[in-house]
Amino acid sequence: MLVLLPPSEGKAASGRGAPLKTGSLSLPGLTAAREAVLGELVELCAGDEEKAREVLGLSEGLRGEVAKNVELLTAGARPAGEIYTGVLYDALDLASLDAAAKRRAARSLLVFSGLWGAVRVTDRIPSYRCSMGVKLPGLGALGAHWRMPMAEVLPEAAGNGLVLDLRSSAYAAAWKPKGEVASRTATVRVLHAPTRKVVSHFNKATKGRIVRSLLASGTGPEGPAELVEALRELGYEVEAEAPAKAGRPWSLDVLVDEVH
Repeated sequence: MLVLLPPSEGKAASGRGAPLKTGSLSLPGLTAAREAVLGELVELCAGDEEKAREVLGLSEGLRGEVAKNVELLTAGARPAGEIYTGVLYDALDLASLDAAAKRRAARSLLVFSGLWGAVRVTDRIPSYRCSMGVKLPGLGALGAHWRMPMAEVLPEAAGNGLVLDLRSSAYAAAWKPKGEVASRTATVRVLHAPTRKVVSHFNKATKGRIVRSLLASGTGPEGPAELVEALRELGYEVEAEAPAKAGRPWSLDVLVDEVH
């Protein structure tokens, strides 16, 4: 099982250990594309601060994020699973999983990123600010920048099993599973059960809980149909829609009344 996650806007502070080594990150086929973004981002943020803030879409209160990006090559790195914070990652709570579940997380979780393309939760990275919606002056829109290298690398990373796609639309645009991979991919919406409306407030928390449930249980569904069965056994109310045509992902709706 490969689980595709969005990053978080907010991030924990960088570590105190050794700095980033791009060549040590997972998915080495993305190294050149990562270094291109990294180099331009550092250069941008080391120059005109106001221009950098505008390009990155940062408010006045987030001005300090520009300085953070200047230090990307020298700041201490720490596991991505510790860097990413926010609602989804709070609900996932990787740190409290048992050893077996942590090993499953290391194998199966892939976090998408405007800067790194995609990393595993064990990859050591510094804290940064660069969303997939950014358009860098030299490289242009990052979603488009990542499309080709992702298309070359991600099908192999997906292996032969289930792909559970929990990304937001901006990050989903960087890589869309196609053909046989798409046929074993499932996307998830979180709906308010009484109204059948999308519940954006509970969306990230519920997705984090789903991933945690799968990791903690040791469940390894082989495809979308098995995923539906597994989630129901774990106590989730799920409505599933198989694709009308081959080579397209399944759509799953998880119904919630409230999230505690």
